[in-house]
Amino acid sequence: MRIDILTLFPEMCESVLSESIIGRARQGGKVDINCIDIRNYTLDKHRRVDDKPYGGGMGMVMAPQPIYDCFTALCDDIGVKPHLIYMTPQGKTLTQERVKELSKLENIAILCGHYEGVDERVIEALEPEEISIGDYVLTGGELPALIVADSVSRMLPGVLSDDECFEEESHFNSLLEYPQYTHPSQWQGRQVPEILLSGHHAKVEEWRRQRSLERTFERRPDMLEKADLTDEDKAYLSNIQTKQKNM
Repeated sequence: MRIDILTLFPEMCESVLSESIIGRARQGGKVDINCIDIRNYTLDKHRRVDDKPYGGGMGMVMAPQPIYDCFTALCDDIGVKPHLIYMTPQGKTLTQERVKELSKLENIAILCGHYEGVDERVIEALEPEEISIGDYVLTGGELPALIVADSVSRMLPGVLSDDECFEEESHFNSLLEYPQYTHPSQWQGRQVPEILLSGHHAKVEEWRRQRSLERTFERRPDMLEKADLTDEDKAYLSNIQTKQKNM
């Protein structure tokens, strides 16, 4: 997969994407991520990419020409039109399900807005998918773009050591992850659950599934509507509900 991030701050993005798991995946050829400087495509001799908003108001608005030309040059360079995503608080909230869908694409381009946003006309011209990472506002689209790039990249074959690394994590199967523990077995008077020390793999898996169900029920019950639940899962959740009513 190839991911291109269209940004005013490519160095900022590169510094994050060059580290840890994603950095190693890039070096190993598991994913191709490029950070493209929108300023390189402005026709303004002072490299300006923004201006005051028509109608007045605070802040600056990113001009359409540099963004449009940047994306057009990218399309010409790779020979295809990548799926374009615009990071904006007005978009649909990113979900793990959408991450899985995006990970199946060959080419993704992510546009990072800044200042007060981008000129609406370039949105109309390019028709990007608009994605938000939550109901709050940041200073720019770089951090949200990095989140999308990271979450999608880790789904690709070979990026993580094993598929189980993400298949058991929170949100992957519409359930929150079970509690995790490591050495030492006792810390500040707190003991690791005995079942995890037993070596009985079937019992450990059962314990983890039950804890996952409990956490989801307690913290994000809305997720259970989309979860793939077995008859045993449903019976366990029913018992939890019954206990709560009797408390």
